[in-house]
Amino acid sequence: MTARIRNLLLGLLSALCLAFAGGVAYVLVAMPESVEVPIVGRFDLTDANGKRVTEANFAGRFMLIYFGYTYCPDVCPTELAKMAAALDAFEETAPDRAKKVVPIFISVDPERDTPERLKDYAELFHPRLVTLSGTADQLRAAAGTFKIYYAKVYQEGGATGEMDYLMDHSTQTYLMGPDARYVTHFTSSVTAKDIADVLAREVK
Repeated sequence: MTARIRNLLLGLLSALCLAFAGGVAYVLVAMPESVEVPIVGRFDLTDANGKRVTEANFAGRFMLIYFGYTYCPDVCPTELAKMAAALDAFEETAPDRAKKVVPIFISVDPERDTPERLKDYAELFHPRLVTLSGTADQLRAAAGTFKIYYAKVYQEGGATGEMDYLMDHSTQTYLMGPDARYVTHFTSSVTAKDIADVLAREVK
């Protein structure tokens, strides 16, 4: 084998390796829903009444959990309305089993989402919706557990006042089991019926 042919083969092999590595990176970064990642839903936060709440408070029950904020202009109210509609549908067909599901909204905007505001916000969606928030460290820990991304984004041309920013954040809704372990998650593309069907299948 000549040096030229050997170099060509080595170059081809290197290219294939890089292509494979790039494919793996794409799966992990661009399509996280295709990768099985064990999640145990741990959090230590405060509810709208100022009471400390952890996942242990819901032991034995399923949790539907969504991270967002009350000033969200579109995605958050849409996803929470969908969650509420799914739970209402499940309550109509299986009221006893539906009681085992706790809807939870975790605010990632503690600066503006006061307990009073969270309490009022919950009433817009479902009478059993639990609203939680916490300190920056507590929220960072909870979001890390659920592999949730969020960041403050100031609006273009605005000042740095309290009303001049949005929160960029992940939009999936998690279904966690009675042991606080991951069951599945729902993207914004699913319908309330899709969620209700999963609840009917998973919640016994």
